[in-house]
Amino acid sequence: MTPFSDSSGRPAIPAEPHPTLALLEQARRGDPNAINGLLERHRTAIRRMIDRRMDRVVQRRVDASDIVQDVLLEANRRLGDYLANPTMPFQLWLRHMARDRLIDAHRRHRVAASRSLDREVPLATSDDADRSQGGPAAQLTDRELTPAAAATWHELERRFAAAVEQLEEGDRQIVLLKHFEHLSTAEAAEALGLSKPAAGMRYLRAMRRLRVLLES
Repeated sequence: MTPFSDSSGRPAIPAEPHPTLALLEQARRGDPNAINGLLERHRTAIRRMIDRRMDRVVQRRVDASDIVQDVLLEANRRLGDYLANPTMPFQLWLRHMARDRLIDAHRRHRVAASRSLDREVPLATSDDADRSQGGPAAQLTDRELTPAAAATWHELERRFAAAVEQLEEGDRQIVLLKHFEHLSTAEAAEALGLSKPAAGMRYLRAMRRLRVLLES
């Protein structure tokens, strides 16, 4: 890792690789234990997301643990593609799969409980679908860019994903919630079990740290 300076301007000692980044590198080399460790490391975060987002009626029909297991199995199957082109933080990649599984579960059980589900707020709106594509930046398709610009864009995506993975767990979580899931500070605070002021301070700290990592 490239050394960077601390707040006093003095060179900081290079940080140890973040556990997720280390496991990703080992998985890239074909280590099966690293793959298992990588998925297990994020199991709790995915379960927490599913518990928070699952529709109340669907909760009575689907075991959240089954959805978590399906997400991890799909991640294991698609991990090679992700490692070849990691354009988003690993946990965000998992969250996208979890979101899709939740939407599938919601649709699958809509017929069985249509009367009840029709009174519930839909899990995903058209706005959510737009957001799931990564926001305005992701709407720039390769065909709209020259080959050189597309290569630069993908390199920036990879750098950003790597920088997010190097954040501490709490900092990484709030960046993902606010920037990729588009939660407000109050919503992110509730998801993380923090007060709104504490969430705001954590977000500012995370963004300062992220800027340092990107400038390194």
